[in-house]
Amino acid sequence: MARRQQEQESALTVLVALAANFGIAIAKIIAAVLTGSASLAAEAAHSVADTFNEVLLWVGLRRSGRPADRRHPLGHGKERYIWTLLVAVAIFGMGALFAFYQGVETLLGHHAGEADPLAGYLVLAVSFVLEGISWRRALRQVRADARAEDLSVPDFIRRTDEPTSISVLLEDSAALVGLLLAFAGLGLHQLTGAAVWDGVGSILIGVLLTAVALVLGRINLNLLVGRQADPRMVRDIRRRLGEAEEIEWVADIVTVTFGADTVLVCARLDFRDTLTAGEVERACVRMARELRAAHAEIDEVFLEPVPRDDPELRARVIERYGRIAPPPTESS
Repeated sequence: MARRQQEQESALTVLVALAANFGIAIAKIIAAVLTGSASLAAEAAHSVADTFNEVLLWVGLRRSGRPADRRHPLGHGKERYIWTLLVAVAIFGMGALFAFYQGVETLLGHHAGEADPLAGYLVLAVSFVLEGISWRRALRQVRADARAEDLSVPDFIRRTDEPTSISVLLEDSAALVGLLLAFAGLGLHQLTGAAVWDGVGSILIGVLLTAVALVLGRINLNLLVGRQADPRMVRDIRRRLGEAEEIEWVADIVTVTFGADTVLVCARLDFRDTLTAGEVERACVRMARELRAAHAEIDEVFLEPVPRDDPELRARVIERYGRIAPPPTESS
């Protein structure tokens, strides 16, 4: 239920941003043509890119929500990260590169002179209000999701496996800063008569969009490669398995995030030698059920009985972590 509610909130956030960016893009294009401002042209490209990006985010939400099937036994959750990674590429390719181009053209004196900037100021003011509405919506959702995870907003952004709302928040934050840069470039051009300010504003917008694209790209690249679950969850899984009466030692735990709020758990356990095969089987079923009950994000649990002194296992664990967790003492 919580996962479905979060997906609905993410979809609403994307739709609000899509409506705002579409209207803003049209207005900025008209204003850029009327004023001849490079900063406004860069901002128009920025809004066109954002509109296209919201469509990609919506497609990612829809496709990643499809249920698991025979060919995709773990579902389609990772597809969301692919579409969000495309958003990062689009921000750079459609927004940042065009902004750099406009800025360099203006600095080289190849840009047409600026006409009456009044239309530009009006469009920038209206755009700021509309972007602010979308930004507040995205910020409210990110804060709510962070509170639900008992994390600060910066920590949530670093750890989240649901990048949709983060993408919208970063896009809208960049849009608001970009509007201020465009306003400054337009105003300084008008006050000084020097087009260099308009070109500098456009280049700064390109730098801003490049930074946002790199942050989004890094977040989604980590999720696509395969990132472990929240460290707090991993510690709790180790504690719960280690406290089971059938377990002598938790040799290894591997967790992988493979979708929004969807975690795969694999654990290698040294069972007590006095247990029968049937008792081991029942213990595995019970522990898997308890883990899923404790953490709604856990979707699949695989438990493997292993001897603690197996040299190959020890080598693999040491290679991955650099050490082996010591077995519990009798007093613990």
